[in-house]
Amino acid sequence: MAAPDPSTVRYPGPWQHRDVRANGIRFHVVEVEPAAATREAAPLVILVHGFADLWWSWRHQLRALGAAGFHAVAVDLRGYGDSDKPPRGYDGWTLAGDIAGLVRALGHDDAALVGHADGGLVCWATAALHPRAVRSIALIASPHPISLRRAATRDPAQRSALMPSFLRYQIPRVPERTLTANNGLEVERLVRSRSSEQWQRSEEFGDVMSRMRSAIRIPGVAHSTLEYQRWAFRSQFRSDGRRFRGAVDKTLDLPAVQILGSDDPYVLAATARRDVRWAPRLREHTVAGSGHYVHQERPDEVADILVDHLR
Repeated sequence: MAAPDPSTVRYPGPWQHRDVRANGIRFHVVEVEPAAATREAAPLVILVHGFADLWWSWRHQLRALGAAGFHAVAVDLRGYGDSDKPPRGYDGWTLAGDIAGLVRALGHDDAALVGHADGGLVCWATAALHPRAVRSIALIASPHPISLRRAATRDPAQRSALMPSFLRYQIPRVPERTLTANNGLEVERLVRSRSSEQWQRSEEFGDVMSRMRSAIRIPGVAHSTLEYQRWAFRSQFRSDGRRFRGAVDKTLDLPAVQILGSDDPYVLAATARRDVRWAPRLREHTVAGSGHYVHQERPDEVADILVDHLR
């Protein structure tokens, strides 16, 4: 079967697809704007997806935030979907620059950031490195990068949940073949292992898996996906990683919320609860019966939390 073209992720809906240049590359973004009368004053909200995912994971929140009067934008991160896939730039510094650049390119001075998993780590970094560009942050199953690092080394439960796949991804070439084999079956296996059975039995789950499995097979995406994980691991032993940890180890004086699934087997609540050290104004919401993909498993509840947080 031929590999899918990047444009296959431009799914139709009550939104607009745009190409936006920022930080030296082209990003595919999907936006929902409020009514014309409030468009200029509408606050910008940027939604940032996680590992092996794409903008589509925010389909429910795009509609809800647009209806609530926000300029909602979901982005395909560098290397994903229909965004550019450069050979480098998957480090924390560059990824934070991508989001800060997007804020300016979209015609705003600042934005509220919402991120899931790896996307949440990008939000933490952007808030620390580009504070003027970030109005607030909302994290979904995404502890502060230093909290996650400490938990992975000191907490046996978090280490056993996180490290097996993390270490496998450090091997050259083999993980790329694993992610794309059998039409992306490995992506579905990962999602099933981290999500609730209720969501897996839902009508939309098969459609979500079909889109994710197709998107991972777009040329360059699997490699780019893994480069995020590889930099996160390898930088721990290099000077750029030490500089990055020092740069993000600062107190963020902004509104923040952490949304966790009560049954998430991948990111444990104890890890995320340490985030108040870096965000003293952080509030926590635990969504009962949800796994790692809270914004897709319980979209209405997450949308309500986000609207309340953003207002």
